[in-house]
Amino acid sequence: METTVSDTAAFYPDVIEEVRTKMPDNKSIEKVSSFFKVLGDYTRMRILFALKEKEMCAGDISVLLDMTKSAVSHQLAMMRNNHQVRARRAGKNIFYSLDDQHIVDIIEEALIHMTHVDE
Repeated sequence: METTVSDTAAFYPDVIEEVRTKMPDNKSIEKVSSFFKVLGDYTRMRILFALKEKEMCAGDISVLLDMTKSAVSHQLAMMRNNHQVRARRAGKNIFYSLDDQHIVDIIEEALIHMTHVDE
């Protein structure tokens, strides 16, 4: 059976079938895409690099990054919804940290990669 899309015929249908069986489902790909869309923002990356160093409250992050607290809180909410940061309440304060070690690994690897690219 010949696999076609538009006017393109498959050169190696067996390769296509092998790759198709190994690809994640569309829902998983959409989740990963959304995850990286959130990471693809300069402000959010600054927040993540700050939180990589230390758990912080939104007010302290806003001072560190010279931003309004409401702007920081908005970004933190988006990152929390995408499982990049988590919140911990201590009395009246809410402290934010990176969700898990995978987030640390992703941003560190990205920085290493970009440093390598610039060499």
